[in-house]
Amino acid sequence: MEKFVEEAPMRGVFEMKVFKDEKLIDKILEENLIVNGARQQMARLIAGEGNGRTIAKIAFGTSGTEPTPADTAIANQWAKTISGHSYPESGRVQFDWELLVTENNGMAILEFGLLTADGTLFARKTRTNPIHKASDISIEGHWTIIF
Repeated sequence: MEKFVEEAPMRGVFEMKVFKDEKLIDKILEENLIVNGARQQMARLIAGEGNGRTIAKIAFGTSGTEPTPADTAIANQWAKTISGHSYPESGRVQFDWELLVTENNGMAILEFGLLTADGTLFARKTRTNPIHKASDISIEGHWTIIF
């Protein structure tokens, strides 16, 4: 009897563009960590316990601590509803988000998180250099989860 091995575990890709006065000043496309809370939410979702399990928000925070699977929160969190989602390829879901010039000003953003409707952290991404959010800075991005 042959054993099957999971070839590609669930993972994420974080894409972000930062604008200052509507001019692109930074762009990243990197993989991110899917935390243990995501696996718990997925298990309950496919068992029919779907209430509050869907990804609903993007969170911004102030901790640059390297992500670990045990992470459960975003430091000094400010969150907003994602702007949409799509299915770019089989086994992928992309969540679109933006942070407007009028939102979250004054934060030195070092971390990002995807949150489910019940507030569970699903995925987390950090950076080493903060984005000093001000009224001339806007950010837009896509967060793709790959199964």
